Amino acid sequence: MSAATDYYDQTQALLARLRATQLPAIARAAELCAERIARGGLIFLFGAGHSRMMCEEMAPRQGCFVGFYSWAEQAVSQHCATIGMNGLRGPLFLEKIEGYAEQLLSGFKFGPHDAFIVISTSGIRPLIVEMALGAKARGLPVIGVVSVAHCSQSQPTHSSGKKLIDVADLVLDNQCPPGDCVVELPGLAWRTGPTSTVTGAMLINMLRCETAARLLQRGHPPVMLPSHQFTGTPTTHAAEEQLEAYYEGYRRSVAHLFL
Repeated sequence: MSAATDYYDQTQALLARLRATQLPAIARAAELCAERIARGGLIFLFGAGHSRMMCEEMAPRQGCFVGFYSWAEQAVSQHCATIGMNGLRGPLFLEKIEGYAEQLLSGFKFGPHDAFIVISTSGIRPLIVEMALGAKARGLPVIGVVSVAHCSQSQPTHSSGKKLIDVADLVLDNQCPPGDCVVELPGLAWRTGPTSTVTGAMLINMLRCETAARLLQRGHPPVMLPSHQFTGTPTTHAAEEQLEAYYEGYRRSVAHLFL
């Protein structure tokens, strides 16, 4: 077996386990999201570091719809340079500082029907825990997207002694093993082949689709972002009109945040 097929097979097994175990939690999360969106609320998604990719997967993304607010804070998300300016050291340091999340949260005026999704495979860094605690203190229900296996065996690093799985009202388990990576190679002391991007994106898209279905059941059709690839085709005009409808719907949905 090659390393590539080993990664594929192990990741496929995680996806199968996700389907077998997470459908009830996804249904509950989708019902919460649909209920909040139908009442004019926003569902915030926050993730630091690589987890912010799951926020971007939800919105703005083709097939997304008004009601989800992706929060990718640049100070803890942009570290492609690794070292030097905008490198990895700064964001990892900020994730450890208690009080930082509260400063970020203070920049918004949350509404009574908003909710929060906090995404972190480890679920233990102070920024993540404090973001969940701060959301709950403001009356927002919190959904945690986390590796239960990793989070459960890790020591808390927030002074409260809590981890994301302790704070979240509802947990979606991305099924990743401790450390995220699954491929062991002779001669390498550390595993490679991280899986949280694949399983996390699957969870986010399952939640998106189920939320859309439940909004339709409520008689509240979601305002969709159409595919940009329809430009230059017979459906161009309809796609452009829908894009404008999405922009306007999104503008209205976020208006309460800054009043």
